[in-house]
Amino acid sequence: MRTPRHFWKASAVVAAGLSGALVLQAMTGQESGGSHAGGAPGPVTSKAETTALRVSGDGTSAALGKRDTGPFSMLGVTWSDPSARVGGTVEVRTRAAGTRNWSRWLTLDGDSGQGESGAARGGTEPAWVGPSDGVEARVDGKDSARLPKGLRLDMVDPGSGEVTALEPAAYVAEGAEESEEPIPSTTEPDTGTGTEPQPDATLPETPASETPPEPSPSEPSAPEPSVTEPSAPVTPSAPDTSSPTASPSPSVSVPPAPPSTAPRPQITSRAAWGADESISPEEPSYLPDGKVKAVVAHHTAESNDYTCAQGPAVVRGIYAYHVKQLGWKDVGYNFLVDKCGTVYEGRKGGVDRPVTGAHAYGFNSETTGISVLGTYTSTAPSTAAMTSVARIAAWKLGQYGVAPTGTATLTAGDSGRSYTGKTWAKGDRLTLPAIHGHRDGYNTQCPGDAFYNKLATVRTWAGGPVSGLTLKSVTGNSTSGSTTYTKAGITVNWSATTPAALISKYELLADGKTVATTAGTATSATATLAAGTHQVAVRAVHQSGRTTITAAATVVAETTAPTFTTKPNLALRTGTVNTAAVPLTLKWKATDGAALKEVRLTAPTAKTYGPTTTSASHTAKSGAATTWSLKAYDRAGNTATASVAGTPVILQESSATKSGTWTTKSSSSYLGGKSYSSSSKNASLSWTFTGRSVAWTVSRATTSGQAHIYVDGAKTATVDLKSSTTKYRDAIWTKTWSGSAKHTIKIVVVGTSGRPAITTDGVVYLK
Repeated sequence: MRTPRHFWKASAVVAAGLSGALVLQAMTGQESGGSHAGGAPGPVTSKAETTALRVSGDGTSAALGKRDTGPFSMLGVTWSDPSARVGGTVEVRTRAAGTRNWSRWLTLDGDSGQGESGAARGGTEPAWVGPSDGVEARVDGKDSARLPKGLRLDMVDPGSGEVTALEPAAYVAEGAEESEEPIPSTTEPDTGTGTEPQPDATLPETPASETPPEPSPSEPSAPEPSVTEPSAPVTPSAPDTSSPTASPSPSVSVPPAPPSTAPRPQITSRAAWGADESISPEEPSYLPDGKVKAVVAHHTAESNDYTCAQGPAVVRGIYAYHVKQLGWKDVGYNFLVDKCGTVYEGRKGGVDRPVTGAHAYGFNSETTGISVLGTYTSTAPSTAAMTSVARIAAWKLGQYGVAPTGTATLTAGDSGRSYTGKTWAKGDRLTLPAIHGHRDGYNTQCPGDAFYNKLATVRTWAGGPVSGLTLKSVTGNSTSGSTTYTKAGITVNWSATTPAALISKYELLADGKTVATTAGTATSATATLAAGTHQVAVRAVHQSGRTTITAAATVVAETTAPTFTTKPNLALRTGTVNTAAVPLTLKWKATDGAALKEVRLTAPTAKTYGPTTTSASHTAKSGAATTWSLKAYDRAGNTATASVAGTPVILQESSATKSGTWTTKSSSSYLGGKSYSSSSKNASLSWTFTGRSVAWTVSRATTSGQAHIYVDGAKTATVDLKSSTTKYRDAIWTKTWSGSAKHTIKIVVVGTSGRPAITTDGVVYLK
């Protein structure tokens, strides 16, 4: 029990005409705390209200009925003997301030589990419940075990920085709790002492048993941690932008602050979150060996419903609960982190020094404690919170050459048991992960199942290398399979699961050489490559210096245009002839030194053809000169163009030189409305023209006969005009030459038995 530094108490006032008790709460420090002149951060005053729990006759359960209270935002259940534990279930529910809305029952972690040397009381972890003005509590002992003496509910108002010197703390109307008599409340002034409040008059207490010893400088020092991974070379830490920590008293021997292998994250100082240093004037203490050997992860086992703006108030509430309600000399944790990733300085003494905390009973003398505000039994902390835990852990361990992904051998300052049932004696040496959970060294659920299951991820984030690094895409001009083609420039996109705050930089590699460097927040980079085939990859550099490289992608850079090894050319083809649509074939062949992507027809119409296509069927208007333009593209984006022009010309049957008997037939189905027909054997028609392709156009039916075709005096083919369906203007036969020249086409009637007749519209040639 410690001596009070300031103490005064307001007397109860009974308002005239009202039957009840109005308890007034006193405060210390600034009467309207929050800032100094000029707007600089200043201490914020907190208040506390305590109410004894009514214990059952057999001592195995306790309760506090629904009642009004003064304003508070954090609470916990405490008891007289700091060495005792509550073996059963501790539950509370609260009423939101200014409403009639009661929360669900909230289970409190039955033991804060830190074991501060010289503590005045034992207690649960404090729970943040938000602004409240009503409360109810119940404690159910386990297996009929008797509960510890002096059970009470402690309610803390962490203050907002805008408070008065005297405010109502509680009003309990007579008859508000019909099932039991009102239990007197004990008002605790903000004295900053660990003085045990006077026990409830109706609940006599027995003297507290001896407090479990906290490891002291005289306890055996643990050896250097056994590290399973090599540490990166020591480099200076980045400067901190947070407010500086108050310097310890000159009477304290302050160990050095070595540089770290990891950069120092931004830390919100005690002054910035409003710590009232007057309630905790004791000098800080430091780890006996002056070295942090491991980091212990905690949660504060409270609601996750706080807002990020409330983070400083939550920290102040924990500070006040630890110091004023449990009688510790300071907040137990070295660092606290809210769900938005803000890091708060915890126990004073210098964030860059090996300050002894009160967070891991039996192992406080070799570790530093980081606690995330909230409860994480079923839901893991936010990515932002875990990122900050990883950054703080990496920085602190990096000061002492401990790899975050390695292990540390710790010496137990007292006998103990883990959450999984592992036991040890005082002086035993335990090998634990360099970043481990509170439950590994104490029988507690802390830091909650969901957070504990994420500690492997936190270790990897803290120690590296970058995990989940994946090359998502390489953008050049085009990609075929796993190969990207470009003239020179590329954009590479990637992703990683390690948060960007823990990544120093990314490097874009081409054939193993760095061609571009970006910040750790980047997800893409651009580069210009020389002509040739390259292997492109991304290298992530973790803040520890460890690296990870993606699988390589093949990139071909080239600037050589494709070539048309076969120039575009035109040829008439078989099919139905119209004056507006003469059937023809466009042919070409394009190649590329790397990879041909496509060939596009740009005029007289637009079409796109694959790299292996070398011809296409089209039609053209007769008598009109048409230019056919092609553009070849390779996959790098280089292009080449070529074109060919042609004019289809129709020579009517009437322009032919006749031999033998021919008759004229008329029909709108014929070209020009007329055609020639003959059944006379050896009757002939001939046309002379200058061009590079020709097609003979006929009418066909089931009774059509055959004809011989002569080209430039030589018999070339015998064509049968017979067709199961009637056809008009049918280009039945074609002939194409490599160039334009003068040619003569002659058709001769064969006189086929039973179907000697042939009918012709004439010929079409291409000039």
